[in-house]
This record gives sequence, structure tokens and C-alpha cells, in this order.
Amino acid sequence: MKTTISRLYDSYDDAARAVNGLVDAGVPHEDISIVANNADGRTVPTVVETTEAGTGAGTGAGIGGLLGGGAGLLAGLGMLAIPGLGPVVAAGWLAATAAGAVAGVAAGAVTGGIVGALTNAGVSEDHAHVYAEGVRRGGALVTARVDDERLTVANAVLDRHGAIDPDARGRAYRDSGWSRFDERADPYTPEQVARERRVYERGPMV
Repeated sequence: MKTTISRLYDSYDDAARAVNGLVDAGVPHEDISIVANNADGRTVPTVVETTEAGTGAGTGAGIGGLLGGGAGLLAGLGMLAIPGLGPVVAAGWLAATAAGAVAGVAAGAVTGGIVGALTNAGVSEDHAHVYAEGVRRGGALVTARVDDERLTVANAVLDRHGAIDPDARGRAYRDSGWSRFDERADPYTPEQVARERRVYERGPMV
């Protein structure tokens, strides 16, 4: 049996180290996903864009296919636009599922996008909203489906690389007037992302 585990990081580099740690711990590439804000203009070799809900299914197939060829998860990062997040660099099953969920919303599904993909995978709705908002504000989300025998090790790997506490970060967001992730909201600008990161470099919610 596999359990879905997720962690949010304030920097792509921390998330990338977590991904590599999961691979070293024996979690297969195909069970790991990363979705990271691209406000830094990170260059990736493959560009896959979704600007309308109806194109999500094709994008999902493209992102999922980036894992092939032995290139490795991080080497296969592609560009993806997810509603509410703006441009992100992403690879793995969650990115593919989120893009497919966007298409599902167009077809009449209740919940789509990244929040729907996370909750459908077993993440609590509250944490899913915090994770999505965290990516919107400049963070990077790592999600993995892990066999039960590797679960303790995988959780320790993810915590080792500076994962934030979603409950504490959610309280911080709500203290500033936020209530839940809104995919209709404008994506953060690079300036807003930089300002947000400075808050948590100083702040206690790490």
C-alpha cells in the first residue's frame, strides 16, 4: 500500500534536495512530483503550457511523459501554467494530475487544479489549500506516493531539508486576511514573491 506525503519549501533548491533524498531512499521517480513557482525565471529544457482548462489533459500527458528516458525527475522539469499559480516548473504525477483535473473542471467536476489533485490523493483540504497558496507565493511543493515500509524514512528525508509547517504557515496566511487558495486570483509577481520570501527568512513560521 502507498501513502501520499507532501511538503512545502520556501525555495526550489531545498525542494530539489528533498527530491534527490527521496530517490536515494528508494522512492521511484514515477512516484515523486515537484511543482515550483517560476518567479525566478528558472530555465527548463521542455516547455509545456496550459492557458485554458480545456487543454489540461494534453498537458498532463506531456508532463507525465517527461519522466521517461532515464533523464531523472529534475532533469525533466517542464513549464506548466496552473490556474491561480501562474507559470510553474513541474514534473511528475501530481503535475499531470493537476492538469488533468483542470480539464475535469471544464467537463463539470467539482474540484480541479492543484487543490483537487492533492485532495484526491489523500491530502487534507486545509493542507492542500496552504500548499497551493505556498507555491503561488514563491514556494515549491514535493509530493510522493510511498510504500508503507519506506514511509518513516521518506518523511524524515522530506523534513530534513527545511520543510515548512503547513499548520503554522496557514495561521500566518490567515492572520494576513487569507482564507483559502483561489485559483482565480492573480499570480504573484516576482517582486511580491521576493517580498514574501523575505518575510519568512526573518519570521518564525519555518
